[in-house]
Amino acid sequence: MAPKIIDFGMARMCAVEQTQSATSRIVGTYGYMAPEYAMHGQFSLKSDVLSFGVLMLEILSGEKNSAFRNGSDVEDLLSFAWRNWEDGTAFDLVDPKLRDGSRSELMRCIHIGLLCVQENVAQRPNISAVVLMLTSYSTTLSLPSEPAFLMHSKTQLGIKLSGATTLGQSRNEIAVALKNQVSITDP
Repeated sequence: MAPKIIDFGMARMCAVEQTQSATSRIVGTYGYMAPEYAMHGQFSLKSDVLSFGVLMLEILSGEKNSAFRNGSDVEDLLSFAWRNWEDGTAFDLVDPKLRDGSRSELMRCIHIGLLCVQENVAQRPNISAVVLMLTSYSTTLSLPSEPAFLMHSKTQLGIKLSGATTLGQSRNEIAVALKNQVSITDP
């Protein structure tokens, strides 16, 4: 049996033995969709893995990806998790209600979550590897690379948006920094 999540309902578009496909009908919830699906309509079992990774990070943080705010900064959950991973403060992501648990297990789960949300499809583990990582501590984890989508507040990007008076005034003030150095501002 091959687990399929593909953004809560897209899995039924794949045949039982099919591992990837393409569609011109993009449906789903942004923040859980893999970029190759959201931008090009291409999905695979690795799209499921990205959705699963987002869910893992939501469970660990106690926050929804779509509703995450970091104080006065406008930042999505994946960006917050990645920034803290890079700064060596990944444990800051963990929901205070979970902090009494094993620090090493929580850190391992963050690590696995970040491996699942990597931008490069080929670098994302398959779901059976994720299950193995979660159940076996003898499995060595590779270092994660940047998540699929990174969002930064306008002050982090140095962008002044017209009509914006305060940081985090609304969700529409978010600027998305893409890997190719293009910035897109949602009006």
